[in-house]
Amino acid sequence: MADIINLLPDNLANQIAAGEVIQRPASAVKELLENAVDAGATEIQLFIKDAGKELVQVIDNGSGMSDTDARMCFERHATSKIRSIDDLFHIRTMGFRGEALASIAAVSQVELKTRRAGDELGSFIEIDNSVIKRQEPCQAPFGTSIAMKNLFFNVPARRNFLKSNAAEMRHIVDEFIRVALAFPHLQFSLNSNGQQMFHLEKGSLKQRVVNILGQHYNAKLVTVRETTDYMNIHGFVGKPETAKKTRGDQFFFVNNRFIKSSYLNHAVMNAFSEMIPADSYPLYVLFIDLDPAHVDINVHPTKQEIKFDDERILYAFVQSAIKHALAQFSVTPALDFDLDPGIQQLDALTQPFTEQKKVQSANTSIYKTFTHANQAHVIDKSSNSNLQHWKELYGEPARPDNDHAPAPPETPLSTASVIDERWQEAATDHKVPVQVHQQYILSQIKSGFILIDQRAAHERILYERYQKALAEKPMATQQSLFPQTLELLPADALIVSEMLPDLQALGYDLEPFGQHTFVVRGTPADIQTGNEQASIEGLLEQFKHFSSELKLNRRERLVRSIARNNAIPPGKVLGSREMQNIIDELFACATPNVSPGGRFTFISFKLNDLEKMFERGM
Repeated sequence: MADIINLLPDNLANQIAAGEVIQRPASAVKELLENAVDAGATEIQLFIKDAGKELVQVIDNGSGMSDTDARMCFERHATSKIRSIDDLFHIRTMGFRGEALASIAAVSQVELKTRRAGDELGSFIEIDNSVIKRQEPCQAPFGTSIAMKNLFFNVPARRNFLKSNAAEMRHIVDEFIRVALAFPHLQFSLNSNGQQMFHLEKGSLKQRVVNILGQHYNAKLVTVRETTDYMNIHGFVGKPETAKKTRGDQFFFVNNRFIKSSYLNHAVMNAFSEMIPADSYPLYVLFIDLDPAHVDINVHPTKQEIKFDDERILYAFVQSAIKHALAQFSVTPALDFDLDPGIQQLDALTQPFTEQKKVQSANTSIYKTFTHANQAHVIDKSSNSNLQHWKELYGEPARPDNDHAPAPPETPLSTASVIDERWQEAATDHKVPVQVHQQYILSQIKSGFILIDQRAAHERILYERYQKALAEKPMATQQSLFPQTLELLPADALIVSEMLPDLQALGYDLEPFGQHTFVVRGTPADIQTGNEQASIEGLLEQFKHFSSELKLNRRERLVRSIARNNAIPPGKVLGSREMQNIIDELFACATPNVSPGGRFTFISFKLNDLEKMFERGM
């Protein structure tokens, strides 16, 4: 029988390998920018056309290349960074495997111009599908210009998998920002379709952070700096008040290389615990420097996932450094007492404090103890003291010796009376629903009762309402008396721009207002005024959450996002009419039993099941 194993042709092998490195235009942007940094450039320009599908070009003033090096750099595994296996464990450059340019040349048409400072002429190379079509001397400024044109022109199936221009541009901006933050001493610019999106002059790290993330952070950054023999950390965290509902302002760099690490992110979140709400995310731009021998960056083609020889040390170090920085700058959490809403309805707060009650209060020993001069330390030990029940009130109640033990006295500040009143009201009118723990709605039905999850139910109601608005009639908008200016991260601004027509159909009145900025003139009529910015930030966070679900199209993600973001949260006290409205609207839905995400909105309890539980009729 004939042999069946053959070597792949070089161009096909290159295309397969390119799939690991160049997944989208942003992948090429990352590799080309990092090559420019490795070349010692001080000025780096990025030009984009058609979200990188037509053109990605990087021009730098770095060291340039000789004729031979210009040709060799497109060969697979051709690199100037590694000579032996030991070099692999002491990497300090951004690139080292020699895959980037070979991968780019395998899936696009490439033009390269390069010249070293001491050479009279530079070199021009044209490559098409890994094949060098032309190489000749040329006039060129010192440095390198490399243009990647018509990405995936020879792999149309992969080109079809690219997202919309706005989505691909978001990825490009993300990669640009990561490299620009890592090297604030270099000048960077980004031009898209002839318009300049960024021009970042050389400066300090703080200047670079403020220029990229927004001028409003200028006075709200806390410096982090700790030095040890094992590792160093420096950078900034935002003060607690800058925490947002959306991710995006979180950057970790190890030896100037951007990384993704949920483990180290958890260390930061722990350092901010009790300072920010649980569903918020603090800003941080942190750089960790340590011996490359303790890090393995060669575990993923993008090099964004790396391994440490001891993650626990890093975790403790990061957490400690941030806590120390926040304490040093007197950033401490404010006490936030969660007041039971039932207390607001007690007689002590709702009834007038009459003259008779004033006299009665003034005659008590506790009043005298805290009002007579120099007597605050005196405690009346007599049996008539009003303090004798304090231990009973706040300590553990004594266990009765037998079933005939007397019942403990009623707690003066108990909210039981409030709850009893609600149950009595429900008993007199079977249609009045009752809220349980500010999370659930209990409503009686003929066969028993149902327990409704108020948030899941409201999410289902809003979801169907918004679906109808997009399909049929746009929702009403309530105009803001004082329009707000919303400044977003560049990537978030691209998301909003892409969704603008659908947002307007859902009741948002947004208008672009300069770079990365929008004016919010109105919001859907069912959203409380004054929460415009928080509403849109929460919507963005939910949209990013749903973006990982490939089965959902953009409109579906938007509708689910806005429904989840605007649904009433657990803990919100609802009146009888509000609860009844939720019940009526829920059962008017096409699918009332589950939320858009598939959670049950209610559970029913049958009367005969209750009778069995209480052993009635047995």
